[in-house]
Amino acid sequence: MRDSHNLGANGRSVVRREAARAPGPAGKRKARAARGREAARSPALASALRTLDLEREGLEALRAAFDEALGRAFGAAVAMLAGASGRVIVTGIGKSGHVGQKVAATFASTGTPAFFVHPSEASHGDLGMITRDDAIVALSWGGEAVELRNILTYSRRFKVPLIAITSRAQSTLGKQSDVVLELPRAKEACPHGLAPTTSTTMQVAIGDCLAIALLEHRGFTAQDFKMFHPGGSLGASLKFVADIMHTGERIPLVPVGKVMSEAILTMTEKSFGCLGVVDGKGRLVGMITDGDLRRHMGARLLGARVEEIMTRKPSTLTPGMLASAALEQINSLERGDASRLPGVTQMFVIDKGKPVGIVHINDFLRVGVA
Repeated sequence: MRDSHNLGANGRSVVRREAARAPGPAGKRKARAARGREAARSPALASALRTLDLEREGLEALRAAFDEALGRAFGAAVAMLAGASGRVIVTGIGKSGHVGQKVAATFASTGTPAFFVHPSEASHGDLGMITRDDAIVALSWGGEAVELRNILTYSRRFKVPLIAITSRAQSTLGKQSDVVLELPRAKEACPHGLAPTTSTTMQVAIGDCLAIALLEHRGFTAQDFKMFHPGGSLGASLKFVADIMHTGERIPLVPVGKVMSEAILTMTEKSFGCLGVVDGKGRLVGMITDGDLRRHMGARLLGARVEEIMTRKPSTLTPGMLASAALEQINSLERGDASRLPGVTQMFVIDKGKPVGIVHINDFLRVGVA
């Protein structure tokens, strides 16, 4: 119900009780769906969503801080790390230490030589691993971890550049550092405000920001990335077409003008289920697949010339293309013009217009890309 105020005949305000407008069918469905979602939400799911909301708020606060002092400090930190002729030493204790190990690993895998030094081990000999040419990144949310004391003293004594990632610029760590990346103080996802959750999420995020900024500063390429990631599915996805293609005599090629009766023999011998057709200068001008043969099946097929049967301007790959990108291109052709290229399973590799290789879908399976 709602009140409606109107003027009566005597000029006085008359209050009438009117029924609120009832929601339409679409509104009722939305309301029922919302109630259903709310009722179906278990305590565990509700907890997970609260955690994600709080950690997202922390990241949003971190993003906003970059528009202020943190942005200037970040630029100085990247310049300091990029200017170090040695390695980046990452350190921290507790949960900050676990984050530090991840940050060091990300640095190392993206072109910035780095390793993690445990502060307690540093006090028992591992300080010798740190040189004047290095730079130190120390993580401590409160900035008062006593375990960091000896590393801080060592860095000041030998003038090793020190970058702090902390939420308190006026802490012991912050005051001792050359650059302070002060993180905003956000609410932890832990209902007691004790377990590091939102804070460690922000630490990981700013560590990633440093690693990627340094990667871009150094011009670190996919080829460089492959050098550091030769194993596993990631290493497989970083292979290039040139690494998996068949070359030389294995490439099924025939010249323009070849009779199909002879061309089919070459196609059968090479066993790729296709033929490339090249002109007098060795440039690929067409491709014949099993599908083309089926579409032209008839009495005239064996006497026809290859240019009468071939698909002109076929899609091709380049040797420097990532194998994962090549596979996506093949898949997109299968999803796209299926009438012209049904069941694409092989493609020629072209360099300056000339075929230098051929890849089959099985080659991607063989190296673990697919």
